[in-house]
Amino acid sequence: MRVSPLQIGSLSIDPPLILAPMAGVTDRDFRLIVRRIGGVGLVTMEFISSKGLVEQDKRVLRLLHFVEEERPLSIQIYGSDPATMAEAARTVEAIGADVCDINMGCPANKILKGCAGAGLMNDLPLAEAIIREVRAAIRIPLTVKFRLGLRDGRHNYLELGRICQNEGVDAVAMHARTAKQMYRGEATWEHVGRLKEALSIPVLGNGDVRTADDALRMLRETGCDGVLVGRGATRNPWVFREIAAALSEGRVQPPSLADRRDLIVEHFRAVIARDDDKLALHKARTFTHWYSHGLPGGLALRRQLGTATSAEMIVEAVRAHFAGLEASPASPSSLESDEAAA
Repeated sequence: MRVSPLQIGSLSIDPPLILAPMAGVTDRDFRLIVRRIGGVGLVTMEFISSKGLVEQDKRVLRLLHFVEEERPLSIQIYGSDPATMAEAARTVEAIGADVCDINMGCPANKILKGCAGAGLMNDLPLAEAIIREVRAAIRIPLTVKFRLGLRDGRHNYLELGRICQNEGVDAVAMHARTAKQMYRGEATWEHVGRLKEALSIPVLGNGDVRTADDALRMLRETGCDGVLVGRGATRNPWVFREIAAALSEGRVQPPSLADRRDLIVEHFRAVIARDDDKLALHKARTFTHWYSHGLPGGLALRRQLGTATSAEMIVEAVRAHFAGLEASPASPSSLESDEAAA
């Protein structure tokens, strides 16, 4: 299945595959991992508080660091005040982002309570004002990411999509779940198709894309212009390379155990070098949970993490686990799940 490059304003994205923004996940280290493996067209930074950015909050500013190797790069901002969002967007443009993205899809309660993220789908006049102010403030491509609506029976993604188009947004992305669903249940891709039919600007699909087959099926069934992959990339950072190969009607070898081991160790070494001990431990534990799914003995490895008191301990546990797999005559050369229910 061959598809055209994705055009977002003046920016061409080829292949039309995007690493979706995920809070606490798509930091510089993970973005570089995905970029270096290959196959991804655009990577997106974890979402940034517009208020924190404008007020120069050190914790927020620390998230903004990126390197040239990551390009093209999108930076996503969230907030509920049009003027603050516009000022944050100016900063995003000034620091050199290739795309500015507005978050109107985050379902977290603390974001919803501030009428930001998916909460803006409950106030379309405010959403429209934010989009208008941000569009007027910047020249780089502008995208908006949203959901079906707040809950079943209150789907208003078509209205929001038309607002985006009318206000000069260059492309929209939709996670095909409601805010109330969070990440439960199945994404209903047919709504992505309806949004595509309703708009003339590019429409990107998101939700339940875990494999190359999933991505190809979404493109076929919805006619969308590109695919965002979020959680699927945390368990398999090679997924973009696999999708890109499938789009060009080719194949790639699945990652070997050595590939998986090297990725985990190199990732955690980068985390240890950049983050304080507490944050490094949290990230190493979290990513090991994801990376070990589908790995022989992965459940046993995850059970060891509760006693780890440092990221270094997790690195050593990972090394020991892979050494045991490699020493076993029955050990597969590539990833095979021994956890049907995991």
